[in-house]
Amino acid sequence: DGIGPARDPFASARASLDGVLASSMASDALATIRGDDLPLVMLDSDPAGSLGATTVNLDLADGMRQVTEHLLALGHRDFLHLAADVDSWTFDLRAEALAKALRGTDTAVRRVAAPLDVERARVVAEAALSTPGPRPTAVVCDDDFLSAGACKAARRLGLRVPEDLSVTGFDDLILATAVEPELTTVRLPAERFGERGMESLVAVLEGRTPDATPLPVELVVRGSTGPVR
Repeated sequence: DGIGPARDPFASARASLDGVLASSMASDALATIRGDDLPLVMLDSDPAGSLGATTVNLDLADGMRQVTEHLLALGHRDFLHLAADVDSWTFDLRAEALAKALRGTDTAVRRVAAPLDVERARVVAEAALSTPGPRPTAVVCDDDFLSAGACKAARRLGLRVPEDLSVTGFDDLILATAVEPELTTVRLPAERFGERGMESLVAVLEGRTPDATPLPVELVVRGSTGPVR
């Protein structure tokens, strides 16, 4: 309707909808739906903040664990975490999982936040890699767009990937194989994720208990990671 706030699509939700399948919905909108007692399934959302709604999640913590173990096995001990500059449970979870995976290891990790945009991520990564002191040997990124930005930053600084700097991503988007070298990244089963969400919503509508087990993810090793020189 042009400019200004959109009309509330859930004002009379119960009259027109049987249920809602939503991803990372804002808490105020979630409260509106729950107020209508509308069956709801949340994708990629904090179970503790779901107001009783069913949640379907990926095992993101295990994905970050796989990334960390891969890099540690390659000899990396100085990490840069290029985090998504987004206030979201899914990205908070990745940061917590990375910190937990590195706990007790002889490593250093520095975190900088960047927008989910290749060029702006490049600017942030370039600044982080140019700061005085020991340069990180591995950049762990929350998303493949951030990883592409990190690779561009490395090239501008005259660093080779992976000879001088290993870079990892998260999601395994088409972008992951469009860059050179191709990205080592965590593959998220997007289609299965959607299927599980719909299965869970049908279960809620039929009065059954949905499967709450997080869906497994897989580290795909490609050319952007290598051993420390």
